[in-house]
Amino acid sequence: MKNLLKLCLVFLFLSTGFTTYAQKFGHIDTQQLIQIMPGRAEATAELEKVAKELEGIQGELQKEYQAKLTEYLNTRDSLSDVAQKAKEGELQSMQQRIESSMQVAQQQMQQKQAELFKPILDKAKETIEAVAKEQGLIYVFDVQPGTPILYKSNDSVDILPLAKKKLGIQ
Repeated sequence: MKNLLKLCLVFLFLSTGFTTYAQKFGHIDTQQLIQIMPGRAEATAELEKVAKELEGIQGELQKEYQAKLTEYLNTRDSLSDVAQKAKEGELQSMQQRIESSMQVAQQQMQQKQAELFKPILDKAKETIEAVAKEQGLIYVFDVQPGTPILYKSNDSVDILPLAKKKLGIQ
């Protein structure tokens, strides 16, 4: 009788232990979600506008440099050694300014991209967290193409449709 009682207690402990610790996992392709987020198209358009402005500035600097280089090449034989060295120094300085300007432009683009997409990324994160909590999920994995997935069960819940619904996206 004692053994039967112990066996029942062990069975009861094991069965409640497994159900208590049962975990639900979910997955989502965050890139796919971000592609359909409200405000993404506007942010992308604004980023492209800034890129065109910066490209225009770079183009003007390049034209100015090419004009001075052409002028130097056409007049170099008639210049004294001192004047040649001065023009060459001016051209080198201008080339360095162009390279520096390109680096600054690249940094500005990265900052603008972060500024424009931060609210979108924050909203996506909040939505994923809200859906995961509503669904009682313990973990949500990002299944972007190229991201290694060790195991994906058919029981895994794709929360993309739920996140789209929460955002009011069809």
